Amino acid sequence: MKASRCCLVLLMVLGTLHAAHAQSGPSSVSEAASPRSSLSFPDALAMAWAQDPLRSELGTNRRSAEARARAAGSWFAGGPSLSGSYFDDHAIGTNIGYTTYQGGVSVPLWLPGQGSATRKLARADAEAATERTSAEHMALAVRLLDASATVLLARKRVITTMALSTAATRLSEHMAVAARTGEVTQADQQMAEAALATAQTDAAMAQEEAQTATAGLVALLGTPVVPDIQAFSAPESAETRLVAHTVEENDPRVRAAQKATAAAQADLVLARRSFMPNPEIGVGAIHEAQYGSPWDTRVGVNFTMALPSAVHNAPLLAEARNRVAAAETQETLARRMVRQELVQIRARLASAAAALKSAQNAARQLDKRADLLERSWKMQENSLDDALRARQAAYTADLVRDRAEILWHSAILRALIAAGAIPGLEQSPTARPRQTTTLIVPTPADTESMEETSTPHTRQPGEALRIPELVSAPRSSGAPMP
Repeated sequence: MKASRCCLVLLMVLGTLHAAHAQSGPSSVSEAASPRSSLSFPDALAMAWAQDPLRSELGTNRRSAEARARAAGSWFAGGPSLSGSYFDDHAIGTNIGYTTYQGGVSVPLWLPGQGSATRKLARADAEAATERTSAEHMALAVRLLDASATVLLARKRVITTMALSTAATRLSEHMAVAARTGEVTQADQQMAEAALATAQTDAAMAQEEAQTATAGLVALLGTPVVPDIQAFSAPESAETRLVAHTVEENDPRVRAAQKATAAAQADLVLARRSFMPNPEIGVGAIHEAQYGSPWDTRVGVNFTMALPSAVHNAPLLAEARNRVAAAETQETLARRMVRQELVQIRARLASAAAALKSAQNAARQLDKRADLLERSWKMQENSLDDALRARQAAYTADLVRDRAEILWHSAILRALIAAGAIPGLEQSPTARPRQTTTLIVPTPADTESMEETSTPHTRQPGEALRIPELVSAPRSSGAPMP
């Protein structure tokens, strides 16, 4: 009687756990968290890009450089300068009417080649700002992917831990009643209460993690709606776009570094053209009132030119050469970074697919093991402790499987971002070679068939940049129940 009643209680509780976790799919998570049913990743990227503060700053930089280029088309190197002076003899007390008025206007002249060099530098700065805008767009896409994956995993963990907490509460209540009637021992009751405390702790930590992750997503996107990254389930299509020479040469970070190098070289040319201060030429007039003078007004031309000097030239050339050296260094580092990242992206595509298959198999086997131990406990062949530990391990494996699934979709989408294949992600303002293959975005049902499909072919690591961790390691859902 005691064993059958306790078995009924345990099976009811664990069955509730299994049903609750089975219903906790990604669609239910997003629908419960937001009134909107879904939000595609390209649409979410457009929303995030529209409110990205750096986009406005880079746009201002580009317009400022274009304005400098237009201003450099002037005939003169600067604005006109006015000069004037007045002299009389009242201050020295002679007071014989000796008075002089003098005034003039002058303009600075361009040195040979200086005007065209100034325009080229301004245009190069404008192009560099444009490429930095593309690089920021790509970086924003990566940050949005990272935040979306983190929120998805956090919400899945909330659902699982809440289901565990609810079931542990029911189990503790039933065990308390059974202990009072003498049907179970005090040790079993204490074990159930410990399981409840652990589950409640995990649920509270999961809710905190979900709130923090959602706040990060809202900061980027302006809404808690999670973009549908699970719609990207075609690793072969993503991999075919990772052609090393195409991706590297058209990566916005490499193009931005190239434009920065071109701007630095244009600055060096301008420094060489500015080998001396700009000379000035102008006209002036002198009006004199002097006793017995046969004239009272004179008009003439004035010219001012400072001679070249190392004091003037050396700092300009040194600063320009330093800028070129720094830009070339950054371009080299950017190319290395992109090559390394492509290697990591390809490796992640392979490892994510293998990890998902392994995690799915582990979760399935641990679920079967938990069922077997529950039946054994019903037959009084093992303790309640073993059954609870087995079920806890099964749900921990479910969390690992959820993380592996999210990382698999994230790896595919990250490869498409690197290849510039996301609609709305403008990574190539100039002409670039394109693949003839079509982007395939199958339904999320493809994920369920991962166990039957073979591991996607992945090319050997070749060329490719740093790729940030998309999702942090899952926090432990609690130590095994005592």
